[in-house]
Amino acid sequence: MPQAHKVAFALWVFWLKSRHKKQMVRLHSNLVEAVVQSLLKIFAEHQYADKVVEQTLKSDSRWGARDRAFVAENIYEMVRWWRLLWAVYGQAPDLTAEQLHQLFGVHWLLKGHTLPDKPIYQSLSQTDWNARRAAITRRADLVSIPDWLDELGQAEIGQTWGQEIAAMNSEAPVVLRANSLKISLEKLKQELENQGILTEKTTLAPDALLLTKRQNIANSQAYRDGFFEVQDLASQQVAPFLRLKAGMTVIDACAGAGGKTLHIGALMQNKGKITALDVEPRKLDELKRRARRAGLDNIHTFPIGKGQIIQQLRGTADRLLLDVPCSGLGVLRRNPDAKWKLSPDFLDNIRRTQQHIIQEYATMLKPNGMMVYATCSILPSENERQVQTFLENNPQFELLESRRLSPAFDSTDGFFMAALQRKKK
Repeated sequence: MPQAHKVAFALWVFWLKSRHKKQMVRLHSNLVEAVVQSLLKIFAEHQYADKVVEQTLKSDSRWGARDRAFVAENIYEMVRWWRLLWAVYGQAPDLTAEQLHQLFGVHWLLKGHTLPDKPIYQSLSQTDWNARRAAITRRADLVSIPDWLDELGQAEIGQTWGQEIAAMNSEAPVVLRANSLKISLEKLKQELENQGILTEKTTLAPDALLLTKRQNIANSQAYRDGFFEVQDLASQQVAPFLRLKAGMTVIDACAGAGGKTLHIGALMQNKGKITALDVEPRKLDELKRRARRAGLDNIHTFPIGKGQIIQQLRGTADRLLLDVPCSGLGVLRRNPDAKWKLSPDFLDNIRRTQQHIIQEYATMLKPNGMMVYATCSILPSENERQVQTFLENNPQFELLESRRLSPAFDSTDGFFMAALQRKKK
């Protein structure tokens, strides 16, 4: 069976599952309007989907949990399947409210629901949309990605590309990481159950719990007490890859809001010194807030600015984490709008940035120190090839090990990490 047909079959199964026992769902016009207006913000105004969803869910305090779930789920589903929906509809994207209402109708029918008897939907009732979908065989349409990205993925990844991109069209699970400074995994599981939050363990990460049902956990007492953070299974592999020991001096040089920084702190038992750097001070402010909630007081934050801090920290780190900016192709399950915002030029620029960071920031390591280069991408040009280029220009370093995590084969986000050691003088 050709790969495109395998992907088509997987998508067919997805749609069949989504249809199960949902035919009688009632549509509320204000909720559909919220979905349509959100799509306009994402595609016409080029806003980020997660921010749009967050703002939309706050826009009407009368909405209950089901209303909020309807809005969020349908926004993300339509963003994820944007190209496929327009291909089924049979025209190029038209970013008007009227056409997006029509597109929502197609989306709703494909999920197996019925549409209300309203003028906006009347023209849709005469078409067999399932037959239209079944007639589509082009992979870029089926997996709903731009042509250039499909060609790039095929060129770089080869025969498993179809499986990878199909897997990234699934919904990502919500994964928690128990904060071992405050609570054990078992006690966290029980504490969450007492608060009506059901989870299950996984063998893929020792401190991880998977939510069995999507729900708001940010308002839970366990979260406010700093007992856990939300962090995907793949992301939870990065800090242990550093081979940390309590008392070390560690630099997280692309810390962002600090998900991996907090994990580093927990693994080091709040001992030693962690320096968190980033080019965006607002993210470091968020990191400090999260560190206080987590009970960590050994994290020091500094904005990178024009790079003076890199020179000041030269030769000081036992461990260095470079979780560099990347395409984000490994986390399309969580950020499906990213595939519509990427471009070949952006990828070229980000690869240059990655090589600059690894070349310049590696100087912060002590002799015999170790660094981890990490991305949330599945492209070899952002991963293995970047490491190889660095090693060719820096013979004082050696590769200890590398690891790739795959949405298709590991059921995690797509991640790459490579551990490199600076040789003794």
